[in-house]
Amino acid sequence: MPRAYPPLEPRLRFPHAGRMRLAPARPSLLRHIAATGSIRTAASEMGMSYDRAWKLVRAMNEYFACRSSRSRAGGGSGGGAALTPTGERSSRATRAWRKPVARLRGGTGKR
Repeated sequence: MPRAYPPLEPRLRFPHAGRMRLAPARPSLLRHIAATGSIRTAASEMGMSYDRAWKLVRAMNEYFACRSSRSRAGGGSGGGAALTPTGERSSRATRAWRKPVARLRGGTGKR
């Protein structure tokens, strides 16, 4: 009988930032913001509260040397959000390390 191994669940952490880590929700939120142009819509599509999404955006903007996203107040048709180059690089980097890790786990690396 093959030996059962415990599941592998890697996390990307930044030691110099205290407890900051890029848990799956943060890069996923960045991808959804890029796709929808809205923090509210991104949060809704992820089943996340708008307040929680804003807390994650603020935490990422405070952590990185440059903001990961920018938003315009206005709501309705006047507001919106977009990734900065830093946010785009962060999103690409997390996708890049997720794929080989998923192969180790026997998954696809898609979220």
